[in-house]
Amino acid sequence: MAAVTGAALARIADDDDLSAEERTPAQGAVAADAAEALAYLVDPFGLVGDVPGVELQQASWSSERIDYDPDAPEWDLDEEGEEFYGDGFDGAPDGVPGDEADAVSGEGGK
Repeated sequence: MAAVTGAALARIADDDDLSAEERTPAQGAVAADAAEALAYLVDPFGLVGDVPGVELQQASWSSERIDYDPDAPEWDLDEEGEEFYGDGFDGAPDGVPGDEADAVSGEGGK
């Protein structure tokens, strides 16, 4: 996480659009929270700007520390994965041989 924080602090230092009044709190937020640091490095508008039919109106970041228990049922995505999540590419059953969309996700038969 130190690399992410360092990169975000460098980006803030190089940002000519930030005033001194804006820069100091931004540096404090980035130093205190890795999610804030990541938010300074990722441009959500840049991620979806070229996707046809998508217009991003607002973007926000939040994070929450949680305890990970790999044996807890809420972490078992396979149980609901096929029904609700799939691969998100085509809506067809995953793993159908020759399904290019699944080949992109790495699950196809190609």
